[in-house]
Amino acid sequence: MQKLLFLLLAAASLSARALDGVSLEAGTGNQGVHMARLGLQWDWQRKWLAERDWRLGGYWDASIGAWNGGPDTVWDYGFTPTFRYERAAGGSPYVEAGIGVHYLSTVHVASTRDFSTRFQFGDHVGVGLRFGPGGRYDLGLRLQHLSNGGIREPNPGINFLQLRFQLHFSG
Repeated sequence: MQKLLFLLLAAASLSARALDGVSLEAGTGNQGVHMARLGLQWDWQRKWLAERDWRLGGYWDASIGAWNGGPDTVWDYGFTPTFRYERAAGGSPYVEAGIGVHYLSTVHVASTRDFSTRFQFGDHVGVGLRFGPGGRYDLGLRLQHLSNGGIREPNPGINFLQLRFQLHFSG
């Protein structure tokens, strides 16, 4: 129930703008930690370099995920602004990068990995392809790193390699 409440609050915080997309991610991280994540996206509705073949835009991403690598599931609540550089034409490849914040349900991530804080920064880089009618579908590969940014020691961090599918509600 608290997970659903988190997503509803994230949606309300974006001034009740219409949802632009949903995503599902799955990946593997350090020391056999596996993750799955559901995300909601809101496009910034702003494009830079739009008169060229490639354009720069972005979106807000509110997410909830689960990690499994230890005795308990770790719940991951995140919010990440993401920049995306993509071809202006349909069927476009893209590169993207984002830096956001995450809150973990516990600091015990795996049997041999404990974080010192529940608050984590998350950054990622990714590549992918939008395809289908109006670029409605999106398949991407991401490398994500989470750590507390040196707020407190120890700061072991964790890296994930993720496969991501997104459904866009508008082109």
